[in-house]
Amino acid sequence: MAALSPARRVALMLVSKRRRRNARIRELARDDRVLQELSAPDRALAFRLALGTTSAEEALGSMLDQRIRRPSSLEPRVRDALLLACFEICYLDTPAAVAASQGVELVRSVAPRAAGLANAVLRRMVTEVRPQVAAARERTQAGLAEVDDLVLVSGLPLWLVQRLLEDRGQRFASEYCLAQMDPAPVFVAANGLRYDAASLERMLEEAGLQPVVVEGMAGSFALKSARPDVLAGMLEQADLVVADVSAQMVCRLSAPREPSPLLEIGQGRGTKSILLATALGAVHPTEVCGIDSVGYKVALSARRMRHAGLGDIVSCHKLDARTLSSHNAPAWLAETYETVMVDAPCSGTGTIRRHPEIASSLTSEDVTLLASLQLEILKAASARVAPAGVLVYSTCSVLREEDEQVVQEFLASDEGRAFCVAKVDEAPACAENDVLLQMACSQQTSDGFFLSAPSLHGADGHFCARLIRRAWARGQTEYQA
Repeated sequence: MAALSPARRVALMLVSKRRRRNARIRELARDDRVLQELSAPDRALAFRLALGTTSAEEALGSMLDQRIRRPSSLEPRVRDALLLACFEICYLDTPAAVAASQGVELVRSVAPRAAGLANAVLRRMVTEVRPQVAAARERTQAGLAEVDDLVLVSGLPLWLVQRLLEDRGQRFASEYCLAQMDPAPVFVAANGLRYDAASLERMLEEAGLQPVVVEGMAGSFALKSARPDVLAGMLEQADLVVADVSAQMVCRLSAPREPSPLLEIGQGRGTKSILLATALGAVHPTEVCGIDSVGYKVALSARRMRHAGLGDIVSCHKLDARTLSSHNAPAWLAETYETVMVDAPCSGTGTIRRHPEIASSLTSEDVTLLASLQLEILKAASARVAPAGVLVYSTCSVLREEDEQVVQEFLASDEGRAFCVAKVDEAPACAENDVLLQMACSQQTSDGFFLSAPSLHGADGHFCARLIRRAWARGQTEYQA
């Protein structure tokens, strides 16, 4: 009888706690003291087991139910343990015998009488499912995958994989699915008012975080060793922010040519606010007026801005963005802005590696409802764009219904007829940065939009469209190109 490893014991605790509380696994992990007290290798394994089991919960449940006579009779904690063991057997490089043995001990730790059942079920997972997943991965890497292969490789729902194939094609869908079981890399960016690129790199190196410079994006780094206990203090003091490199790219593409007030819609916790405010450097900070409809996020963002030294530059307000076109605007809202950025509420399909609950909770109907809301917000936001100003629309979704389709419907509307598409490689940030220009060109769609695909060891999926309001002459009622 092998001793149960601390990493698997803690992973089971997190997965069970998430089920009972209907909470987010990443937030539970961030605040869990027992997890943080593990050794670095054990902490990494526990975190990966917990996230992966959550992301592939639906697929793992189906595999499990097919191999148990009465799956509904399983005690919840036993099911949690079996799902976790199935994930490790099917998707990690752990030797099969070790993963199965530890799975049995995991079940034994919560229900000793169920150890025999666990042994039988997990042996079948090793002999039947593990080889199927390996074969599906090989076909996917070779570009020969069918939809069932992509479902098996990623653990994602069938409808989502089918939508990816329809929307983005075989290559995009294959890269996306192969990346789902890969730990998402950690990228950070400097608070430009506190640190320049060289100073932040030195601080990260001294902290043992092994920073790697992101070329073309000064002050941005990938961390080879992203220790949460070390990062926590830097984040609390707002010396830096954690933001996917594609999200940072969207902020660079949204930055104005010269300092001018910017309206940020969907401010959330304020991460993009910090990136936008310092995009032009500490000497020329951009004034940001941020709005969000969720009160606690507004309060959190305001607190972060104070910690970041941006309290006088970035404002945070509670407001429903759908009311932006109303004539009864609050006094703090300017009439128009040179730049309006809509960070729209979305499905988050580009960030499932980081937010695994999305995989089991999102439905196709949810996407349609979100697209309707996104269009409504975009129309209202357009009323706040100055003549010749820029309206930026961004999501962390990779689905066409939330991305290109929303933009096209907006441009065809009464509110959108005053706008035209500006290619992302023509953004001011690209004008004097050849590397950034190449990055923008490599991820620019045929329509001139920015779209990144989740990839192994790479960025998340983000979308961005830049729309220019046509200028008009005094006294005219029609817009002029």
